[in-house]
Amino acid sequence: MLEVILDTETTGLSITDNHKIVEIGCIELKNQIATNNIFHEYINPQRPVSEDAFKIHGYSEKFLSDKKTFPEIAEKFLNFIKDKKIIIHNARFDLSFLNYELKLAHLKKIDKENVIDTLEIARQKYPGSQNSLDALCKRLNVDNSKRDKHNALIDCELLKEIYINLVDQKEPKLDLNNTELLDGKNDSVSILTNNNLRQIIKPSSQELTNHKKYLKSCLPKNFYS
Repeated sequence: MLEVILDTETTGLSITDNHKIVEIGCIELKNQIATNNIFHEYINPQRPVSEDAFKIHGYSEKFLSDKKTFPEIAEKFLNFIKDKKIIIHNARFDLSFLNYELKLAHLKKIDKENVIDTLEIARQKYPGSQNSLDALCKRLNVDNSKRDKHNALIDCELLKEIYINLVDQKEPKLDLNNTELLDGKNDSVSILTNNNLRQIIKPSSQELTNHKKYLKSCLPKNFYS
């Protein structure tokens, strides 16, 4: 199953004040393992960045002035998320901005039924607790030391770890019969170890035979007597 961890940064807090997106970050997952396929764009909002928003992410109007506009990156973005479940923390916020931008670009909106909100999962799992991204990092022992300011791609990396913990997928995956994890090869298998993709190479029949011969040569002649 393909999923996308998604996060945005904006010029402000509300589309009613015509605030826009300034950054989109996405990380693709396959069976909850990162595929190294990412989408990341800074976006020229063609409007001022609010002072409060600048304090959060640090993207100035000068920095954003030479970046592409949302309509210029929209098709690439939509192709990236196509036919994938979308994982967002506080989905109402990000979806409102994404669908506002898509509407302005005369493009189809994202269906909220295709979105998993990790904030809602966290509220069900830890009722009455703080469930911000930083709070969940602390609770779930996810290292967020790189998060000096908000950054869509860094926040996606953190949310990936949080999501895996929230759905209790914390143990390494190893299924030699699951062709979804074999990458089309008969001599290797991919596994998840500490949320990092690792590849195990399976020995060939000749290598196993040679190994047995070597072990036998190392043992005393009367070992099997």
